[in-house]
Amino acid sequence: MRRRTSALLAISTAAALALTGCASGDSTSAAAKDGTTTVTLALDWTPNTNHTGIYVAQQKGWFKDAGIDLKIVPYGTTAPETLVANHKADFGISYQEGITTARAAGQDIKSVYAVTQKTNVTVSVRADRDDIESPKDLDGKTYAGFGAPYEKALLQKVIQADGGKGDFKQITLNTSAYAALYAGKADFAMPMPTWEGLEAKETGKPLKDFALADYGVPAIYSTLIASSGQYLKDNPEIAKKFLAAVNKGYEYAADSPDQAADLLIAANKSTLTNTELVKESEQLLAKEYYRAEDGTIGTQSAERWQDFADFDFKSGLLTDENGKKLTKAPDASEFFTNDYLPAAQ
Repeated sequence: MRRRTSALLAISTAAALALTGCASGDSTSAAAKDGTTTVTLALDWTPNTNHTGIYVAQQKGWFKDAGIDLKIVPYGTTAPETLVANHKADFGISYQEGITTARAAGQDIKSVYAVTQKTNVTVSVRADRDDIESPKDLDGKTYAGFGAPYEKALLQKVIQADGGKGDFKQITLNTSAYAALYAGKADFAMPMPTWEGLEAKETGKPLKDFALADYGVPAIYSTLIASSGQYLKDNPEIAKKFLAAVNKGYEYAADSPDQAADLLIAANKSTLTNTELVKESEQLLAKEYYRAEDGTIGTQSAERWQDFADFDFKSGLLTDENGKKLTKAPDASEFFTNDYLPAAQ
């Protein structure tokens, strides 16, 4: 379930689009033979509980009720951000780091829906590592990650906030985070508590977690749905109908996690074979991640977007369309919109 993070900067590569084979032609809503409108959604990984609301809405027929023929594009070699920004997919599953990087570089992508309201990643070590009591003890240790530029900045922030120097070694994961830690390949990683953390415990390899927010890292929308400005401008009513169905799906998942998990599994029987893990994950997401503090689902805040953009800028991670580092923090108010959510209609 771990989200790919190494494709952040492959946003503008037209050649990559030709290799995907999963989306072709410009992404403009097209009328299907039965009178519905075809809408494409690119996944960020294999189907998992972050996608539950989408599959619930599909299984319940809520997209069809809205006149939408949803085509889910499996995750491939090209990141969803690339497909969306180049108008090869109408929507895509993304995350705040990816959209911030892409928008800073002038790409046509905008977040329209926050699937998770709580940061869905932690700094983790083996539960039996008594020598690592807090992040400052990670100095000099080895981190297993996915090679994304922002990982080092986040971890340095966490370690330094705890009184450490922020010096550590890095390797690239080729297995699950907890497996790498228990195999002795690394000392710490950044897994998702809603999946890898649960899986680690289930397999007898529990983890000890340090929450990013406890050490000064701004809150992150770890799972988002993105579209392009062009698509939203050309198809505002379709976008609203699509997100209304999506929102209905995630509300169902938040209120009825067991039933939602069953629907997700039914739609992905060959992929989601560990039904107990799926249900545990769904229950945790419903309890802590889907709803914002005010109880809303899908909404995003300007303050939260600007805080993260400022963090990325101060860390020297943002570049323009020519690859040059930005000289001032970007205005993140255009990185997202709540205008297409049911509450805004």
